[in-house]
Amino acid sequence: MAKITIVGAGNVGATAAHVLATQTPHEIVLVDIVEGLPQGKALDLAQALAAEGRDARIAGANSYGPTKGSDLIVITAGIARKPGMTREDLVRTNAGIVRDVAREAAARSPHAVMMVVSNPLDVMCHVAHAASGFPRERVVGMAGALDSARLAAAIAHEAKVPVKDVHALVLGSHGDLMVALPGRCTVRGEPLARALPRERIDAAVAKAREGGAEIVGLLGTSAYYAPAACIARMARAILDGTGEIVPCAALLSGEYGISGAFIGVPVRLGEGGILEIVEIGLSSDEKAALAKAAASVRELADVALGRA
Repeated sequence: MAKITIVGAGNVGATAAHVLATQTPHEIVLVDIVEGLPQGKALDLAQALAAEGRDARIAGANSYGPTKGSDLIVITAGIARKPGMTREDLVRTNAGIVRDVAREAAARSPHAVMMVVSNPLDVMCHVAHAASGFPRERVVGMAGALDSARLAAAIAHEAKVPVKDVHALVLGSHGDLMVALPGRCTVRGEPLARALPRERIDAAVAKAREGGAEIVGLLGTSAYYAPAACIARMARAILDGTGEIVPCAALLSGEYGISGAFIGVPVRLGEGGILEIVEIGLSSDEKAALAKAAASVRELADVALGRA
């Protein structure tokens, strides 16, 4: 049985704990600075599982002591951008939070894999990597899986097919600089271009790119069901050693002609984190878009790490 620590017991963290608890037998520790919050949610989750006849190993804590010996650390802690905050303000604030979390969690679980979910995602991966001291194989960001799921849902809607018949792939930065790859998408095994005209493909890509903002506009808060599902998917691949290829934020070192930036690429996940960064053929435009995203991430990473 593996041990999973989830830091941040808000909507994303608690929902991820619920999804994982219903899918795996692993021990889960929810950590949050708010007194009573992680303990209450852990108790509620345990009772929810009991209603289904399932045993639960879920604990809540306001300190990092109970996280000792974790195999996977999931960081969801951070604040949402508030009115009047610049992008740099948000980066500096969340960098401070993620830095402390990564340092404290890594000290108690030095052999864990660290999955970053806090935003701005790619930049916070840089912060967690620096603060933890972990090798690049053991720091990964959850973003590409979410963006790809959003694109798959949009394509299924446009093509009027079950989403299980759709394969979609999104790379790049999490946000406006995501790099959708329509040429790599399929519907029932056929190229996407055979299922949809160009304008409908563009509409699906726009829907995926704006998916997070649309949900914030409707709910007044960030998405959490889909992010939680993607956290669970990546966690299963890592802890069960499946070798599944998932689009994730990884620190590149020459792959795709990019170095020194966490950016979304296809990654083979398994025991120990990143087993392989999978390089696929990209068009010149796609390569340029990926390079542009990497440059933006490096710029903000300098801000987050106090280099700018």
